[in-house]
Amino acid sequence: MSELEFILFDLDNTLYPRDCGLFDHVDHLINRYLEEVVKIPSAEVDQRRRDYWQAHGTTLNGLMLHHGVDPHHYLGFVHDVPLADYLEPDEKLVAMIAELPGQKYIFSNASNEHCQRVLDYLGLSHLFSAVYDINYFDFRPKPELAIYQELLGDIDSRAEDGMMIDDMAVNLAPAASMGMATVLYGPILENPPTLPPKGRNLSCLHQLPQLINDLIS
Repeated sequence: MSELEFILFDLDNTLYPRDCGLFDHVDHLINRYLEEVVKIPSAEVDQRRRDYWQAHGTTLNGLMLHHGVDPHHYLGFVHDVPLADYLEPDEKLVAMIAELPGQKYIFSNASNEHCQRVLDYLGLSHLFSAVYDINYFDFRPKPELAIYQELLGDIDSRAEDGMMIDDMAVNLAPAASMGMATVLYGPILENPPTLPPKGRNLSCLHQLPQLINDLIS
């Protein structure tokens, strides 16, 4: 890679640390939705979520297909999280992302409203050229290859000129197959997932500038 023209950032558990507890709250609300709105017995919720995720990519897609759930109602319910209880603005993070090369985009399986709320709270909104959320792709989620191709077409860029950073290796696989550099964000695990040839692991987001320098030097 001689230069970096764009970076795709996941949002949840990537622009803020997993251990802050925000996504645990979202996870709790998903369970509540299945129990209280869809009326799935609590003892069956975990298995039903796993089944839907494996078969349809997200719990939401399974609920839409099997229960006729309104996706906008679901997304509003599960993202109704008090951000101040979990997040703190990080001026160093803002400064770091502002200095990164290329255009920056959010690429998330969450809703645009949730992404914007988190970005606004963290003071990052002005640094991202666009948000590509689950609504934008008609509720088709990562890691469906077609939406990666559509995103690249929308920003008029080649995969080889960009990078994607996400906390889930499965979401990085399509990007890597297209030629993007990929960064798996999160703790270094004792048995980490296999990374693609151009893949890197990053345990601290503030180390991203050095990682990029290593890639393009």
